[in-house]
Amino acid sequence: MSAKQMSDQELVNSYLKGNHTSFETLVNRHQARIYSYVLMLVKDRQLADDIFQDTFIKIIRTLKSGAYKEDGKFIQWAMRIAHNLIIDHFRKSKRLPTVDSQFDDTGIVRQLNSNHPSIEEQIITEQIHEDLRKMIAFLPEEQREVLYLRLYAEMSFKDISEMTGVSINTALGRMRYALINMRKMAKDNNVTLTV
Repeated sequence: MSAKQMSDQELVNSYLKGNHTSFETLVNRHQARIYSYVLMLVKDRQLADDIFQDTFIKIIRTLKSGAYKEDGKFIQWAMRIAHNLIIDHFRKSKRLPTVDSQFDDTGIVRQLNSNHPSIEEQIITEQIHEDLRKMIAFLPEEQREVLYLRLYAEMSFKDISEMTGVSINTALGRMRYALINMRKMAKDNNVTLTV
């Protein structure tokens, strides 16, 4: 079986037995998702690069120390490490992240992408993305965080609750209120979110 066909847990086990290619496969499999999440929150490529690198250094150290528990959720564990490093960074710098309207967050509205959109459809879609970014910026921090983790990082509410330290019901509630608030903003501002 090739490394690409192996599960995350099989790759972890292979890496712990000395196969460094297995770890490279793990990094390649999850780097885009983890890096995008970090960049989305810190909005600075150099800082995102540093936190991303620190995330995988911490992953390597934890794996080598034997502290990683086999629960089959490597990506959620890795995202939690990245999340905690981001929080640590902002605590040290004593500032909270804000949403930059220039950040390209096309992952939230993937359903807007069609096979071959016309120029007009591309312009409309870009405007919808811009309107969404502006509305998301006005959401309370905890709602924005759950929205990104669910829609962008594609995490389950169980994993979101574990990562953010709240109950599943609280995470669900925050997502619900985020969507309600965005619908209200769209209605109040006559914003159409469909092509």
